[in-house]
Amino acid sequence: MSSFIELCLRGERLPEEIDDFVDEWHEQALAIPLYKFLGMTKAEYNLWVVDSSVLHFVLDARHSGRDVVELIEEFRALPMAARADSSKKALELAHWLKDAGLWE
Repeated sequence: MSSFIELCLRGERLPEEIDDFVDEWHEQALAIPLYKFLGMTKAEYNLWVVDSSVLHFVLDARHSGRDVVELIEEFRALPMAARADSSKKALELAHWLKDAGLWE
């Protein structure tokens, strides 16, 4: 079975459908962690749990083969009018995860 991330990258699912996958994981009582079922790393999952808008950064990072934190940092470097506030939370969380040794 393909993960949610894989399906999104192939254009078979929309990012907005992630809650359906979370529900499926709960209903099936699977033995694998939710982050693996979704196809995320622990760090990506931790970012997403705190700020769900990070999912678009995760997908973009996977598509481009880049690090999600690099993409968030680049986004933050854009002029104020071209970005949203949620990237600030994501970047702060990513730095905290790295400092705490929780970033892979």
